[in-house]
Amino acid sequence: MTTPTSPADATATRHEGAVLERLSLLDRFLPLWIGAAMALGLALGRLFPGLDDTLDRVKIDTVSLPIALGLLLMMYPVLAKVRYSDVGHVTADRRMLGTSLVLNWLVGPALMFTLAWVFLPDLPEYRTGLIIVGLARCIAMVLIWNDLACGDREAAAVLVAINSLFQIAAYSLLGYFYLELLPGWLGLEQSSIHFSMAEVAKAVAIFLGVPLVAGYLTRRWGEARRGREWYETQFLPKIGPVALWGLLFTIVLLFALQGETITNEPLDVARIALPLVAYFAIMWTGALWLARRVGLGYPRAASVAFTAAGNNFELAIAVAISVFGVTSGQALAGVVGPLIEVPVLVALVYVALWARRRYFPADDVPADDVPARDIASSS
Repeated sequence: MTTPTSPADATATRHEGAVLERLSLLDRFLPLWIGAAMALGLALGRLFPGLDDTLDRVKIDTVSLPIALGLLLMMYPVLAKVRYSDVGHVTADRRMLGTSLVLNWLVGPALMFTLAWVFLPDLPEYRTGLIIVGLARCIAMVLIWNDLACGDREAAAVLVAINSLFQIAAYSLLGYFYLELLPGWLGLEQSSIHFSMAEVAKAVAIFLGVPLVAGYLTRRWGEARRGREWYETQFLPKIGPVALWGLLFTIVLLFALQGETITNEPLDVARIALPLVAYFAIMWTGALWLARRVGLGYPRAASVAFTAAGNNFELAIAVAISVFGVTSGQALAGVVGPLIEVPVLVALVYVALWARRRYFPADDVPADDVPARDIASSS
């Protein structure tokens, strides 16, 4: 017997179909391309054992130029889409800002600390690496996940900027608290870490500051010269695909850098992966639930959820390498991070779009009502 279809379900189905038809080939099969980029990176790292050393030498001080280029290509189009004139409305939303700060700087590090000790009590190097990851809040890929999930771009930009400031001020202090002070209070094994505020500030300035300034100046110039309508309907669709190409390029590089290590130590990778999967699932689900409970609509709730769940693996890897060495277990834990984060958060993008229909029906507008910039700019 055929189950009747409700009008709401029929509308949702037509909505999804209309949006999918208007997406580019790159957008529509994004999980496939990401999987291929991960596989390509691992294969390159495995086939060319010296590739990681070659890529690692192309850097200024501790900053990898290939990774910096990939992140710039990935983040610039997304930050160029932000309506900076609307940011004032976002900063006035104290419920959203307060919820995000609590999740990112109280709940997130504490949860990763707990999971690291529960899953890796006998592997101190990997455990320390995961705790370092939990302290580094995401300031890069989260903008891509938020955009794909139809989150609030302006809110995401503000939350990322706030996380960056807190990261500069609090990263070293939190490292001392979670690696030395708190384990001592609990009678657990302690680790020491020393990483200067200046080094954190440099990483933030390169990975966020450069694309943020470029995106801001591009919008100011574009709107001043040709107007908002031209900028959002003509210019943004042309640069939109660059973000996803930058994402794929970055994924290939990250996996190529540690391809040999990852494939040589599959059991260790699996041990590290378990607490990471639990972390992403708990943080994202809990953040979306809490944002809905405090009364946020879907776009800002999605932004809160993805900024809370994502981590700044570039910073975590840089800290681990500079303190413990490039071949250390702490560095491997940081590298495994994107191996798990990328597919999990891509899956959560689809969960978010489902949750919008299920739990935020007022925000699930028909396809014909979706602004042209939201479809065209994502392609």
